[in-house]
Amino acid sequence: MQKAHLIFNPVAGQGNAEQELELIQWLLSEKFDLETKLTSPDRDADELAAESVSEGVDALFVSGGDGTVSAAANAVIRTEIPLGVIARGTANAFANALSIPTTIEAACETILNQQTKVIDVAFCNKHPMILLAGIGFEAETIQLASREAKNRLGILAYVLAGIRKLRDLDRFEAEVETDEKIISFTASALTVANAAPATSVLAQGPAGLIVDDGMLDLTIVAPANRTSAIAATYHLLQSALSGNPAERDDIGYLRSKRFKITTNPPQKVVLDGEMSGTTPIEVECVPAGLTVFMNDPEAEIPTEKIDGLPDLVIEPKDAPV
Repeated sequence: MQKAHLIFNPVAGQGNAEQELELIQWLLSEKFDLETKLTSPDRDADELAAESVSEGVDALFVSGGDGTVSAAANAVIRTEIPLGVIARGTANAFANALSIPTTIEAACETILNQQTKVIDVAFCNKHPMILLAGIGFEAETIQLASREAKNRLGILAYVLAGIRKLRDLDRFEAEVETDEKIISFTASALTVANAAPATSVLAQGPAGLIVDDGMLDLTIVAPANRTSAIAATYHLLQSALSGNPAERDDIGYLRSKRFKITTNPPQKVVLDGEMSGTTPIEVECVPAGLTVFMNDPEAEIPTEKIDGLPDLVIEPKDAPV
């Protein structure tokens, strides 16, 4: 049997963690010689996962929220060790983005089928990023959603926090640098995504994020006022559900292997669901950096749209010497 370790976050989710752990262990032990490691205030998922890799595991499984998954994934980036995800968090954005089932039984069945796919990941200010980095509105919303609210309301806690944040919507100056150009504009939210489900509305400018194209997608949301912000958010949701790129002038998007983003004033940043300091940030894609137990859905590559953004300035980027 293959040697596998399970990194389990006992405080994630709203269920009975002890019963959930027993079920996972029972299901996965069918095909794997399984050892379990529990996260704690003294031992994070990244430390436990790195230890497991050093012990020569054939596969690594992680069960918890998106923050736990992202931390554990760091240990197997640029290795051929496959990562199995058993989502038990509030949003479970990574599992939903990759169409990995979010029930324990189905997630374990996906792992037991042993079908894998190699996907891109990224690093944001040298931290692993499997999902996205949100600047401005999204980061403020995540911070407003308390642990108590998430335990009680689930993903609705984020929705209510977003509605509260709309009352004092902030705008800021932003400059985005890619390998090809530098653009500056005024915005309220920027989202750099490697992968994102439809529920990550502010990442849905291109409405078709590809997880294995070697590129990152930046969505820019620049509403003039609260009414426009509500309309833009609804439009992005419709884009995600229909699969059609956003068409509003106050929504832009572009693709690049790397982004350097500065803002004035500095803005809070949320990285894979966890608060992560403030701008500036530098995000770089790691093509084919992570092997994941999952199905392999097909998707089309999105295009670029940045015209119509307020105060837009575009400058060509000098070719590297």
